[in-house]
Amino acid sequence: MTTSATPGGAATARGGARFAVADPATGEPFDEAPDQSADALDAVVARARRAWPGWRSDPAARETALRAAADAVEAAADDLAPLLTREQGKPLAESRAEVARTAARLRWFAGLTPRTRVVDDGRPVHSEVRWRSLGPVAAIVPWNFPLQLAAAKVAPALAAGNTVVLKPSPHTPLTARLLGSLLATVLPDDVLTVVTGNEPLGARLASHPGIAHVTFTGSVPTGRAVAGAAAQTLARVTLELGGNDAAVLLDDVDVDRIADRLFWAGFRNCGQVCMAVKRVYAPAHRHAEIVEALADRARSVTVGPGLDPASRIGPLNNAPQLARVEQLTERALASGARVAAGGRRPDRPGYFYAPTVLTDVPPDSPVVTEEQFGPVLPVLPYRDLDEAVAAANSTGYGLGGSVWGTDLDRAEAVAERLECGTAWINHHAELSLAQPFAGIKDSGVGVAGGPWGLYGNLRPFVLHRPTEA
Repeated sequence: MTTSATPGGAATARGGARFAVADPATGEPFDEAPDQSADALDAVVARARRAWPGWRSDPAARETALRAAADAVEAAADDLAPLLTREQGKPLAESRAEVARTAARLRWFAGLTPRTRVVDDGRPVHSEVRWRSLGPVAAIVPWNFPLQLAAAKVAPALAAGNTVVLKPSPHTPLTARLLGSLLATVLPDDVLTVVTGNEPLGARLASHPGIAHVTFTGSVPTGRAVAGAAAQTLARVTLELGGNDAAVLLDDVDVDRIADRLFWAGFRNCGQVCMAVKRVYAPAHRHAEIVEALADRARSVTVGPGLDPASRIGPLNNAPQLARVEQLTERALASGARVAAGGRRPDRPGYFYAPTVLTDVPPDSPVVTEEQFGPVLPVLPYRDLDEAVAAANSTGYGLGGSVWGTDLDRAEAVAERLECGTAWINHHAELSLAQPFAGIKDSGVGVAGGPWGLYGNLRPFVLHRPTEA
């Protein structure tokens, strides 16, 4: 089987191989996408490598093209957002926000350039640290934020002068293909190519000898496999992996004031956010109050298809993830946990699961120690603050964490003790384009976001020149 690039910059499989794409709100297929042969990646990567010298040589043209790309995404919001909701499941308002963030990221990186640094070490030599692009970048993105995470990888890679082969999840290939079509109208040929398909496509891309950098977002087990595949060619890797973020509530917390923020920090995008709050630690004497505040919101929020304007929480994205969430909840209940809200599938088609708040959960239950990635939130009591911090730090994850309380100095002191890449006070999972984003422990390798994300797509080149003839 051979491939060709469509006008939309998406590699298409000749020979007709395709796979179905389901609507999470119904569980039924509504469209299909090309199933790219792993063997056919050779041609795609070869074209990306041939396009690289021209792209890397003209920073001004790159800036102009990326700004035009941002404009193209914004202009197509009415096409992108409904399609994103249809294949991912999130409410349409969240899809529109994701489209806006995608455009904003492209525009932000368009204006970012690396800085040459002069190193003066006292010798009669003028030494400069300059920066060079890497080559073709493999960007492998998951299904929870198909556009936003694509832009988080594509924008800095392109701004740095690399070309990109973008592989979306087979659960959400359609918006990535549409994004590729839009950007193909403003980018040179083969600077960005979208490939879609089932495994072993991702493994083949990660291990391809023509790829210089593999940037991946997804689960820890898959991240380990990606790193192993990239090691075959010694390609650079950036891995943004799972999270099991803890929210530690202090005894002076104003529950009425923070309850909405805390709820949505756990349940936005149906809990399918790597840095969502996935565990809450509450002072024992206020535990019941906090459980009820969260449960009240879980019981009253409108759950439904993302295209329904009344829906605030949509379905889970796919059947395997629904099964995992249901299994984790059932195991917790079997070990003594109680349901304060939710805890079941509603009687309707699609991959829905009621927003669930759990109490009396054993601390070693998998719903606490593992990443649920769904609308289930355990609330655990603590009697001593040191106990809460130790529990928050006890998992293998280290993406984010938060502390909630009235005394900000005290909250900051507690946040300093959290073993994670980002800690928030009285909010959670809010990032700006200008700041770095990185996890520790099993939550990742490398840095995304801000200038750090740009430099992660570059390598230093040092030039020495004598100051005397």
